[in-house]
Amino acid sequence: MAYTKFYHVLSFYLATLIAIYEFLLSVLPYVLNPASILIAFADAFLGVYFRLCGLSSCIIELDEQTTMHFWASNPRRSDKPDLLMLHGYGGNSKWQFMHQVGSLSRTFNLYVPDLLFFGKSYTKMSDRTEVFQAKCVAEGLRRLGVDRFGVYSISYGGFVAYWLAEMHPQAVERLVIVSCGIGMTEEQKKDQLNKIGRNALKLLVPESAHDLRGLVNLSVHKPSPVRWVPDVFIRGFIHVTYERNRKQKLEMAEHLLREKADLNLPILTQAFGTKIKGRDNQGHRSCSEYGCTHLPECTDNIFCFGLLSV
Repeated sequence: MAYTKFYHVLSFYLATLIAIYEFLLSVLPYVLNPASILIAFADAFLGVYFRLCGLSSCIIELDEQTTMHFWASNPRRSDKPDLLMLHGYGGNSKWQFMHQVGSLSRTFNLYVPDLLFFGKSYTKMSDRTEVFQAKCVAEGLRRLGVDRFGVYSISYGGFVAYWLAEMHPQAVERLVIVSCGIGMTEEQKKDQLNKIGRNALKLLVPESAHDLRGLVNLSVHKPSPVRWVPDVFIRGFIHVTYERNRKQKLEMAEHLLREKADLNLPILTQAFGTKIKGRDNQGHRSCSEYGCTHLPECTDNIFCFGLLSV
């Protein structure tokens, strides 16, 4: 008992020291931008919070060109199911799922990767497709010893999750896709882009506070506290979370917007539940509001589709 208590106390202090070290490194490029320093500190604090939720930071070198970063439950408990969580364009894994990991970590072994070009994940490969992202996630999980798991995904992560489930039907046991446009026909996609009335790339990879506010207003139904946040802090958030690998993020978004709708999406064979319409508990808009009806009849899958990406 005493050893266990000592272990948890030591783990907490080590995690805090690591977070402080990462924070000091991260603020060096932003010494002239106080708002960016504050956001970098918040990002480091989220790292401490994830560790307090029982997750460890793992860097996995898939090959000489590709590195994936995961937050993974440590220790992994055999009495808990494994759950993969895939984020969207609205930030890295920490910012996307900071509200969920606390409660979910009590029930699941969590595996929360940064998708390529977000957070600490990176590749020198030129492939910008969701299929390549799915292959990298699958290989990262294999290296972590995870062979069967459920998936919760949102927005861009939903595209990755769909192809992950299609390529590895024996591995993916459960699948939830929230606020994702993978079911849109070409006409529906063009209609939604026309309704936006501005360059969608600047929303997906914002350059200004105006861009980020536009992204939040389009993707979240409930009133967002972002509208009350001063522009200086929003610019700091953009600087910390979007400036790194901006070119590659734009290339992925361009591919997503340019890609023609697949009229023959593969049918997922896993049995999960029923298609959900409405909004999730964070207020993300669903398919019923955007007309995302073009989907194969996947057997009892849980889906909640919305805007193109967040």
